[in-house]
Amino acid sequence: MSHLEERLEHDLTEIRDQIANLGSNVEQALEGAFRALETANDKLAFTTILSDLPINRLMRKIDRMCHSFIAVHLPSAGHLRLISSVIRANIILERIGDYAVTIAREAVQLGDVPEGYMSIELKNVSTEARSVLSESISAFNTSNAERARETIALARRVEHDMDGIYAELLEGGGEDGAGCTRNTMIYLILFSQLKRVADQAKNLAEEAIFIETGETKAPKVYRILFLDKDNSCLAPMAQLIATKVFPGIGDYTSAGVRAADSLDSNMVTFMRERGFDLTGTSPTQLDSSRESLSEHHVIVGLDQKVLKAVGKIPFRTSALNWKNLKVPEDGDANAWETLHKNLALQIRELLTLLRGHENL
Repeated sequence: MSHLEERLEHDLTEIRDQIANLGSNVEQALEGAFRALETANDKLAFTTILSDLPINRLMRKIDRMCHSFIAVHLPSAGHLRLISSVIRANIILERIGDYAVTIAREAVQLGDVPEGYMSIELKNVSTEARSVLSESISAFNTSNAERARETIALARRVEHDMDGIYAELLEGGGEDGAGCTRNTMIYLILFSQLKRVADQAKNLAEEAIFIETGETKAPKVYRILFLDKDNSCLAPMAQLIATKVFPGIGDYTSAGVRAADSLDSNMVTFMRERGFDLTGTSPTQLDSSRESLSEHHVIVGLDQKVLKAVGKIPFRTSALNWKNLKVPEDGDANAWETLHKNLALQIRELLTLLRGHENL
């Protein structure tokens, strides 16, 4: 091994050691924040808050080391992937350190040890979030893509579990059922920080995959529900257009506030004449349970009043209302063509917003 190669490996090892130290410090900060919360220990909370200063200094040191490495060694291939991932991981870990600070500050504001339902949920979710973080840090430090993929699955489970907790809090379902109290707001902040920890842990795991395989994060596939009155025309029509024109970009479903006996015959004729396959398409009634609705990233109401039937929109779901979409009263081909174009245009605009022009 030449002197330059030895220097490169030495510098890489130093960078790896420092990012591992940063990960360890962030884990300790998060652990301290939750011990402070669980024990109402203000002294530990303030110690955790101040411990963020060394974390920030180490983050800046790693940043300088990475840029110096690039300038000195002009890395390529695997070395370049590693350094670029370390730069991103450095930012991810620093942000998680900030979340620990927020949790510690809210512990001081809460003043008391969490009790009852909130105590149980905080313990469960914090344990899961910290476990995901620990796994993602280990996967990153060892460049273990398989372990990283398992960690991503765990992070998604944490994200899903959060929906029920948010619903309980927002509906005033805490221990005293007193609605949006001061403590409720604190709990919302605490759980939002835990969700962010899991999200950032997932991002860190994706960097571990990139280091080993060069795979970048796949574009997100959005789950979109089209909703109308009876699922006989507008919603299934929108689903058919989106599925045919933008396959693989979204996961499209449709439903009605109630389910009609059959599809609109004029719509069926029009769509079949244009090459759409309606096999398996039939009116479906909306499942308005929170668990079902929370599976969708976006719910699109195709009638002014249908979104009222949904009730409360889940925390991570967005709802849109597309107006001025009129179902032709007969088989007027021009009117159906106009409706088809309007739907296709609004679907394109929505997917462009979600994924960008370059991914359509």
